[in-house]
Amino acid sequence: MRNLSGRDSLPGMAEQIIHLHQAAPAKPAEGAVCNGCGVCCALDTCPVGRLRFLQIKGPCPALAWSDETQRYHCGLLLDPGAYFPYLPAGGKKLASRLLARWISAGSGCDCSAETLAES
Repeated sequence: MRNLSGRDSLPGMAEQIIHLHQAAPAKPAEGAVCNGCGVCCALDTCPVGRLRFLQIKGPCPALAWSDETQRYHCGLLLDPGAYFPYLPAGGKKLASRLLARWISAGSGCDCSAETLAES
């Protein structure tokens, strides 16, 4: 569980508690390489997810924990066919590449939330 924008937050800043896997890595600094912490997707749904799931606030239904890699992954990128059932089998690789571009995967952390680990 992580408390976002907690202590010493500016007046008017909202606090929000999100629940993440206890083995999830700590959120990296904004602009650093994504480490799969899951904070961004637990808070808000990306533009692609907003269209697919018709929701704005997180957690994103496609946020997927991997026991193997001990990090979160985007299910839309890993298995687009599971979330877009009418996608032809031959289009899954292309869909994955397009979705990665639309959500700017690989561009670094763009989440400005501050986190505090809760026990």
